[in-house]
Amino acid sequence: MKLPPAGATRHVLVACDFDQTLSFNNSGIVLSELIGVSRFREKVAGLSGIHLVQQGAELAYLLRHDPEFRCVRHEHLVETGKRMRLKRHNPRFVEFLNRGVDGCRFSFYVISAAPAIVVRSALAGIVSPDQIYGTELDFDPASGEISAITKVPAGYGKVAILEELEARLQISPDRTVYVGDGDSDLHVMLHVNNRDGFTIAVAEAKYIARIAKRTVISDTALSVLVPILEDIVGWEPARIRGLFESYGLVLQEWDKARTDWLTVHENPEPDVARAAPIEVRAD
Repeated sequence: MKLPPAGATRHVLVACDFDQTLSFNNSGIVLSELIGVSRFREKVAGLSGIHLVQQGAELAYLLRHDPEFRCVRHEHLVETGKRMRLKRHNPRFVEFLNRGVDGCRFSFYVISAAPAIVVRSALAGIVSPDQIYGTELDFDPASGEISAITKVPAGYGKVAILEELEARLQISPDRTVYVGDGDSDLHVMLHVNNRDGFTIAVAEAKYIARIAKRTVISDTALSVLVPILEDIVGWEPARIRGLFESYGLVLQEWDKARTDWLTVHENPEPDVARAAPIEVRAD
């Protein structure tokens, strides 16, 4: 993504995942604890193992088809959102993007495979409901039971929503930023990169870190502003530090490092003894 020329204003779309990106925990785990369902991780792993649903859509499948989740009602999803532990400074992060800076204005959206009701409840008062895309559910008017799933933004579903937003906002693909944390974000990150957009990972998972153009590890949502301001707006580090200080925050540790993950084996020549695999992590 190129920097805007002097005096010009660039419109940038910033799309962000929710679970473990704006929050610390997983909405499926929080919901399971709320209704007393055990083995949520095992259920998800089982669905992933047989590739029955796209990565990220496991909770949506369980809500509709697993007998243990049949008790879930609208109020359970709202309460789950209230129990989500958000990363620090989410309001300041969203406020900054809504305000924009000289040379750039931002349109911010959340695109998550988590139930939209959960995400909107968790981000109430921080992100406008019309800026949140999540799994949409229908409820039976008589029983209150989940009767249908109408949309699941997982896998390529996130790509479709991103393209829809670009078209509606008239933003070219090279002005799109996507922020995510896990395997369910791989499709959309590859899509954004292939069209000269910008991708940011907020986790050290090997596969996503290899694809994302920048990786930021922090417990504050404001940390995502660092690569945006550096690589898109063109700010120098001193100016970024000044921004954080204006919020009463100090960047005490800002370590930039590229991590290479290697697996090295000895060459099995006839006259050379075989050696055990050597795991090397080079920072």
